[in-house]
Amino acid sequence: MRVDGAGSQLLSVWDPGVDRLRSPMISIDEGARSAVESDIDAIAALCVRAAAEMAPLRGGSVWSRLEARKAPLRAGLLEDLGSNEAFLVVGTVDTAVVGYGAVRLVTLHDGALLGRVGDIYVMPEARGVGVGEAMMELLLEWARQRGCIGVDSLALPGDRATKNFFETHGLVARSITVHRALTSPVESDPAAERDPAAERDPAVESDPAAGVETSE
Repeated sequence: MRVDGAGSQLLSVWDPGVDRLRSPMISIDEGARSAVESDIDAIAALCVRAAAEMAPLRGGSVWSRLEARKAPLRAGLLEDLGSNEAFLVVGTVDTAVVGYGAVRLVTLHDGALLGRVGDIYVMPEARGVGVGEAMMELLLEWARQRGCIGVDSLALPGDRATKNFFETHGLVARSITVHRALTSPVESDPAAERDPAAERDPAVESDPAAGVETSE
């Protein structure tokens, strides 16, 4: 998940040669809405971008093979779109789809419901203008309406922007996922070759409640 506090291909109305999000001369209309079937190809392309951005991060190699969406992407997205137990949204700037998010119901051992936000991503060019926030509010409201006791998601260690984003919406750590590679660093996770001390997140060191990688 990469949202950066606040990327499917761009639609024809988007002009990549103009920085619409930073030019004071051009007004934009950002927001979020429920996804429809005509959005699926755009969302699938965003899934590919999200995976490519997350995989090189610390913990990203395992994430990309465990928690990331499995191929075929289009079939899985269509399944969520047609399910009563999932909700798929898109983030927009004007009419261009620049982000997507998804939450799915999980039944706990006692029968209570939990909302699991397995996807939330905004393309880098569209971050920082509120698209991620608009999508997250839709996902949270959907979970509330279905009586969920809470909402879970996941942030990789060291991904402070995503942790900060979740914390602004009240999501904090409830567990820490630990991992030990049993193969060579290159085979298991290229990021494992980095100096762990250099990768340590001071905010997590000082605040155990700060957002860290969570597990259901």
